[in-house]
Amino acid sequence: MSNKPQIALVLGAGSARGLSHIGVIQVLLENNIPFHLLVGSSMGAMIGGIYASGADIYMLARMVEYMNHGVLYDVNLPRMGFMAGRKISNFLELMTKNKTFAELDIPLLVVATDLITGETVVIEEGSVAQAIRASISIPGVFRPVRDGERVLVDGAVTDRLPVRVAQEWGADIIIAVDVTFCGGKKIVIRNTLDVIMTSLDILQKQHFDSVSPLADILIQPALGGYSPQDFEHSRELVELGRIATLDKIEDIKKTIKQWEETHS
Repeated sequence: MSNKPQIALVLGAGSARGLSHIGVIQVLLENNIPFHLLVGSSMGAMIGGIYASGADIYMLARMVEYMNHGVLYDVNLPRMGFMAGRKISNFLELMTKNKTFAELDIPLLVVATDLITGETVVIEEGSVAQAIRASISIPGVFRPVRDGERVLVDGAVTDRLPVRVAQEWGADIIIAVDVTFCGGKKIVIRNTLDVIMTSLDILQKQHFDSVSPLADILIQPALGGYSPQDFEHSRELVELGRIATLDKIEDIKKTIKQWEETHS
């Protein structure tokens, strides 16, 4: 029996606020905190998938700071979503190097939602880019991804913080990062996307309250002053992810040490 725990890093949904995941990963790496599985929903799936594909996490932070996010949007006649999603698909293929799950540097599980059954779908094989594209498909905004008989949309619809997915994988220690339900959150309704995102948050609050205690460590960056659309504030979002993780480093090390002592 190994006395080293299998650690899962669960990255939650949150659109632009999910850029904080970049700072979380940076600090874990800097403090030699290993993680053996990445589980991501929506933006958490994007950041986790790009990192698992071999991206430099510091280069990724610089890239999102200076890129024009408008180039990723292709307005579509609203048949199944205002955005066709071809541009974001091309971007994801580039960022994941067209890898399949079998080719990743670290195991990855991507969470999406099947509109046909209403169930959470955990994707762990095939194209990483397509899995992420499904997981970030905000209903009504991005056209869903068809996968056989399934019609896949945003993982946040059914599982914004997929802690149970990590449990089912068999993780010994779960570090979960929530970028939605931090304190001091300001609700601002300015457009259609705000209406959709806020509605999803409300629907998911009860689920979050039930799953968040299952994590061994819960990291919640102080993102109350930021909206899901604040991509132009990526530097601050990444930094807040770093700060929140630094605050939890000693707790993480203590949890790992206690597990090792118990299983020695």
